[in-house]
Amino acid sequence: MATRGLSTLPLSETEDQQKLRFQVELEFVQCLANPNYLNFLSQRGYFKEQTFVNYLKYLLYWKEPEYSKYLKYPQCLAFLDLLQYEHFRKEIVNGQCAKFIDDQQLLHWQHYQRKRMKLIQAQAEQTQQNVQKGS
Repeated sequence: MATRGLSTLPLSETEDQQKLRFQVELEFVQCLANPNYLNFLSQRGYFKEQTFVNYLKYLLYWKEPEYSKYLKYPQCLAFLDLLQYEHFRKEIVNGQCAKFIDDQQLLHWQHYQRKRMKLIQAQAEQTQQNVQKGS
């Protein structure tokens, strides 16, 4: 497992602590894929705190391939990018904004699923035709 910036870590952080931090940060970054969670954070004022905004900036290292390969929900990186902008952080406090983003995300997934099923079906038909030609 990769650990971020070993040279910048405090000397007192053990390997087990590094692994725990990696897991916690991985889980948190992936939570950012949920617009309703972003709305929750915004309504509680987290995005107004400079230390939290700095933490979001720090988390950009998840965009590097050596870390992003661990993400199950890569769309979280798009939201992490958006959270770097104050305007987005201010807008996501609006529940309708979060719902709109959530709806768009669901529509995208549905479109992707239908498109993927069509591609799989076309591949299966092509394979079956090739088998029949070979007979």
